[in-house]
Amino acid sequence: MNLKLAAGLSIRKSPINGKGCFATIRFRRGRKIAEYAGERISDLEAQRRAGRAKLRICDIDGRWSLDGSRGGNGTHYINHSCRPNAYMKTLYGHVLFFALRDIRRGEEITVDYEDTLHPDSKRCRCGTASCRGTINRTSAVSEARREGGQAGPNALLTR
Repeated sequence: MNLKLAAGLSIRKSPINGKGCFATIRFRRGRKIAEYAGERISDLEAQRRAGRAKLRICDIDGRWSLDGSRGGNGTHYINHSCRPNAYMKTLYGHVLFFALRDIRRGEEITVDYEDTLHPDSKRCRCGTASCRGTINRTSAVSEARREGGQAGPNALLTR
């Protein structure tokens, strides 16, 4: 792999899906993990590329996206989980990952993708007890979570 990985991260086989992004150091709750890196493309181009088997596109602001498969730093291997240990936040055009809780060295870093370019039928493989069954948070799931008082703090991974 010819990737220049973000500090504190490694890429290896994931029990969730394909390859995953793992912590090589401890990340304390609230600490920045890394910034998503990749080729800056328009959302129109992101839609065009959405037909790929492996989707590594992250929305920035509804106009622009980053394609982590081109010029990425390993953060594009962060897998989805319905019970994530990290979240994304976009600040001034930069997509950043932060720890939701303390993340141990060797632990896979995950976020809740919530809304992606994948079809709503794309199945989730996170295996958590609270798995909603799909990667996208569909309106039915969102409604059920609102009624149950569970509001997710995470940003969109892709659009």
